[in-house]
Amino acid sequence: MNNNFKNKWYLLYVKPRHEKKVVKLLLENNIEAFSPMVNVVKQWSDRKKIVKQPLFPSYVFINVYNSSDFYKPLSIQGVYSFVRLGNERASVKESEINQIKLLIENEDLSDIESNDEVFKIGDKTKITHGLLNGLECQIINVNNQNKIIVRIYSLQKNITAVLPNHCLSKLYV
Repeated sequence: MNNNFKNKWYLLYVKPRHEKKVVKLLLENNIEAFSPMVNVVKQWSDRKKIVKQPLFPSYVFINVYNSSDFYKPLSIQGVYSFVRLGNERASVKESEINQIKLLIENEDLSDIESNDEVFKIGDKTKITHGLLNGLECQIINVNNQNKIIVRIYSLQKNITAVLPNHCLSKLYV
């Protein structure tokens, strides 16, 4: 394995609403792919329904192990390009992918969403219970609920979710 690719996930920009299809095609081509999906309640005039939506619309993460496979994803239908931050291709650490997976798989969390907003420094907390034990985050009180923010620095994105009080402990820095 080439050290340049070790523990890095790259970000692909894909056609809108094609995240699931692109992931399926990438996996069929032996390329490790991930597009985090979250449950969202959609309201129509006559009903409500829970649907799965991408946490990061139009983005798919891929794990490339060597340089010969690096450009292979660009031939997949629905893939536009690699996402770039300046002159570099956007890459995400394995640990950040694992944080995202923990967040979207945890049943104690609700109202999971992503945004680009950079928040002012608030209370820093550490999650003390459940699968997210040890994860550090910032907290915002919204409607008497604790909304946590986990910053994914390499993407310049935040993931927010509601977490019960008993799962948090204040950090004293």
